[in-house]
Amino acid sequence: MREMILKAVANPPKILWGPFVPVMLNVGIQFPMLFMMVGAVNVNPIVFMAMIIAGHTFCVFLGVKEPHISAMIQAFGKANKTSVNLYKVKGNKFAP
Repeated sequence: MREMILKAVANPPKILWGPFVPVMLNVGIQFPMLFMMVGAVNVNPIVFMAMIIAGHTFCVFLGVKEPHISAMIQAFGKANKTSVNLYKVKGNKFAP
């Protein structure tokens, strides 16, 4: 195998030492909450910055424990679909 393929598999993408998908989820949830709370309630943004840093630190530790967590989250989203049974039985049956 080529070295580039092995490197891509062994080193998943990271943002500031954290896995890509959890970090983007953290930023995608925390920043809109920050802007809404500052605009609506006039909350000090330093509180939210501390929460963003704490969330990112959690993501970094999560990535250290399981470096491929981004791929696992993406695979769960594709595989977590329920099937339609052709006949009435308990549970999901994937074969007719």
